[in-house]
Amino acid sequence: MAQQYVLGSDPDEIERLDVQAESIAAPTELLLRASGIEPGMTVLDLGTGLGHVARAVGALVGSEGEVLGIDQDPRMIELAEQRRSEAGLDNVRFRQADVRTFTTDRRFDAMVGRLILFHLPDPVEVIRHHAGALAPGGRFVAIDFDIGTVRCEPPVPLVTAAGEWIVEAFRAAGADPVIGSRLGVILQAAGLEGVTTFGIQSYLAPDDPAGPALVSGVVRTLAPTIASAGIATESDIELTTLHDRLAYAIRAADAVLLPPDVVVAWGTSGG
Repeated sequence: MAQQYVLGSDPDEIERLDVQAESIAAPTELLLRASGIEPGMTVLDLGTGLGHVARAVGALVGSEGEVLGIDQDPRMIELAEQRRSEAGLDNVRFRQADVRTFTTDRRFDAMVGRLILFHLPDPVEVIRHHAGALAPGGRFVAIDFDIGTVRCEPPVPLVTAAGEWIVEAFRAAGADPVIGSRLGVILQAAGLEGVTTFGIQSYLAPDDPAGPALVSGVVRTLAPTIASAGIATESDIELTTLHDRLAYAIRAADAVLLPPDVVVAWGTSGG
């Protein structure tokens, strides 16, 4: 059975994904470059979603390279293909497929997956499954969040509470909100060699609108899970005013908000 993406694909979630992708576009490019993605490579993008990473990888591998992005959600694939066509990208393709069962006779120079292991109950098995389609010496690159880093300095109680709601709601839904901290261990367990891992931490100024938007957007999407799991009540969340209350509290405390750490780990196949 396919693992359900717990955040869905409705218009609000698509908008949130676009905002999120923009906020981590620069770290993602740095991490992809550091991991060894380079011109001419053939790359498989696991859990491509709206195609943000596939397009970024396409720019790195150039016209001599090729990217195939797969995702189980037909709506995501439809939008990713529409955006690819509008951008005129000839070296990127998309295909609907479940990352846990997809197989191919092709061999890839690299595989990438951003924010996909986060949602899988068996990340080691999924990586091991795909590593067989890597060319000898090919690399598997995982980029994911460590949401455990979310905080304000100095502390802002509302941000602290919202961060706890988010972490517990993801856990209640079967996701791993701190998987970024263990990416290196996971890749090693999957049999990859020469594993390297590190993260990039952003710091958002008190008046940066990205902070309140990021936190309130995830809480909004997770609100049904937060309530049904008994993590917080609707009155605790006060969703209609949450964004404005977060923005006010952060500014009032002159606090810097630390969003989730963006972590990369990569390793190579043997042979």
